[in-house]
Amino acid sequence: MRTTASSCVPARLPETAAAAAPAAGERYHPHARLDTSFAPPPWLRGGHLQSILPSLPWRRPMVEHRARPVLSASIERRIDCGDGTILQGFEASPSRAGHVTVLLHGWEGSARSLYVLSLAQTLFERGHDLVRLNLRDHGATHHLNRELFHSCRLPELLGALRAIQAAAGGRRLDLVGFSLGGNFMLRAAAAARDAGLEVGRAIAISPVLDPAGTLVALEHGSPLYHRYFIHKWSRSLAKKQQAWPGEYDFSGLRSQRGLRRMTAALVSAHTGFASLEDYLDGYALTGERLTRLEVPATIITALDDPIIPAADLSRLAAPDALQVVLTPHGGHCGFLSSLTTPSWADRRVAAMLAQAR
Repeated sequence: MRTTASSCVPARLPETAAAAAPAAGERYHPHARLDTSFAPPPWLRGGHLQSILPSLPWRRPMVEHRARPVLSASIERRIDCGDGTILQGFEASPSRAGHVTVLLHGWEGSARSLYVLSLAQTLFERGHDLVRLNLRDHGATHHLNRELFHSCRLPELLGALRAIQAAAGGRRLDLVGFSLGGNFMLRAAAAARDAGLEVGRAIAISPVLDPAGTLVALEHGSPLYHRYFIHKWSRSLAKKQQAWPGEYDFSGLRSQRGLRRMTAALVSAHTGFASLEDYLDGYALTGERLTRLEVPATIITALDDPIIPAADLSRLAAPDALQVVLTPHGGHCGFLSSLTTPSWADRRVAAMLAQAR
């Protein structure tokens, strides 16, 4: 059973600019405010459009062309997480001063996901030292670790962040994540003190709040998202099996129909969790998970996100360190004002990190 913090009583959102307010009676989070400064042109509005456009393959040449400076400056690092786990990161250090910003992709994304590259270039232009990190079994890393990725592997992320901080001479880290990566970064920020990390700020863009709610949204929303994630996950499992022949046979898991059955099969065979519900609770941000958050942290999410229900915000704890920025538009990790320029979220994150420096 999920617990709900007593501080999670939702509050009405004040508007920061003239725009259509949320439907009467909708309630979200005590520290949330509606930000209407993101106003895409009418042809770019709509949660589905904003969610799909950022990752379309035809955008890659444009984004990678713009990101050539940060890609050229990036050096691959194998990061020892201290528990035998190796993660991959790409370091770009134009200044070697101030904080180090660590960027983390979403589920089945990578350090070369278009939204990661776009933000990385935006920050690189402003002199940020960066590490684009790959989670286990993401990107071209399936061969690095024998055990399979799952979303409760927070300790190895904390180990990677400690190693990054040590290599940077103890400089503070700023943590930025998208979707599942945003979920990981918020959990890391909440655990920073106990983990021995010095974190300046954490920012989560469209983070997974309640995995159970996200699973329902994927099951009952547009079939496009459901098929997309099944395809990408199945492809990843095939790469893992190929990297560890004789160790894995995912034919049974991949034959399951739907994300729920696939995830339940993963939990049963490859994690120590007793049930699917226990596993989903293991990385939920709802209830007490963020109560001990001391690091200044911001959630940026859109009311029209088709994957992350904004209503789940009402079940987050409300520590003083947490703020929530809600936009009427933006979809899931979208926030595009045009097809070629940095996103509104890129610019907003850069402004927030400039204050933290």
